[in-house]
Amino acid sequence: MNVDWMPLLRVALLGAVVALGPLAWWWLRHRGASPRQRLHALTLLTLFLTFDLVLFGAFTRLTDSGLGCPDWPGCYGSASPIGAHEEIRAAQTALPSGPVTQGKAWVEMVHRYLATAVGVLITVMAAMSWWLHSSRTRIAPSPWWATAALAWVIAQGAFGALTVTMKLYPAIVTLHLLGGIGLLALLVLQDHAFAPRPLALKRPLRRMVGWAAALVLAQVALGGWVSTNYAVLACRDFPTCQGQWWPAMDFAHAFTLRRELGVTAAGTYLPFEALTAIHVVHRLAAVVVLAALAALAWRLHASGDATLRRYAKGLALLGLWQLATGLSNVVLGWPLAAAVAHTGGAAALAVVLTALLARGHARAVVTARPSPPAPRPQRM
Repeated sequence: MNVDWMPLLRVALLGAVVALGPLAWWWLRHRGASPRQRLHALTLLTLFLTFDLVLFGAFTRLTDSGLGCPDWPGCYGSASPIGAHEEIRAAQTALPSGPVTQGKAWVEMVHRYLATAVGVLITVMAAMSWWLHSSRTRIAPSPWWATAALAWVIAQGAFGALTVTMKLYPAIVTLHLLGGIGLLALLVLQDHAFAPRPLALKRPLRRMVGWAAALVLAQVALGGWVSTNYAVLACRDFPTCQGQWWPAMDFAHAFTLRRELGVTAAGTYLPFEALTAIHVVHRLAAVVVLAALAALAWRLHASGDATLRRYAKGLALLGLWQLATGLSNVVLGWPLAAAVAHTGGAAALAVVLTALLARGHARAVVTARPSPPAPRPQRM
């Protein structure tokens, strides 16, 4: 079987060209720093751009641009919508409100270029980590963090391809969103490995942070399921749904994972009651998550530690941000800005909780292995 690798190579080349901008800025800004400091700066830059990529991915999904180019990795076999102008125009003429338009094609391809650029940055970060690790000084943290991030971003690319080739299969799109959150968490851990800053978190409080992180992750998955199934507007009022506290819902079809967009596993149209069930479950889970975040913020603030109080304020503000943007999606009819901001808040919560877990674990490691006392000098 003959495989045409040219579209992939062209898109990879364009992604590398996009990556040259931030790489040049990083090198010029930190050219006088030590290799360890340069690698740390590259990690932070990659973390920032990955966060931006998650937001742009949400923008791509929310503008229905996921199939703006219905093939992968190129656009009708071309590296950009310019080369596919005729095909896109024909598809847009046949169905003006369909998934393929000039604007949607550009949004989709820019997302692919940005994702490739982030992959290039992570590749440079991994290569530099192993180079520093191989030196005798061993001045860099374990290169396996960067290697894990590289493997993760490759898997993300595969899920991105499946998102297109499987025509926005809801389970694949949701996993793709979770993969972006996971990549952010890995980069936070990589950053923490450079300069561990232990926090005095007692074991019960560390467990509380872990439970909060698990609840946030589950809620992100539910939010992705709501978005990929277009269930946001199944309830247009608040706090009730369709004017009822408990509307008609179809849970069996709502949470069937192996099905295509808009249909049941049997291939029939997905009932509206299933979309209602997806929305209501996400709304009820939000109450649990907000309560957990409020309890964690209160415990952190009550600890008396200045750093923990800053984390408490950050978690409280992010919880309020998520509440405000989530309500805006319902009562304002799913405005684009609020929907993207809601995804950004979820990503920020993942970053903050991962950092808190890493710093709390560092404290546990330090206290679990105290250094032995120095031997007393013997008298002559």
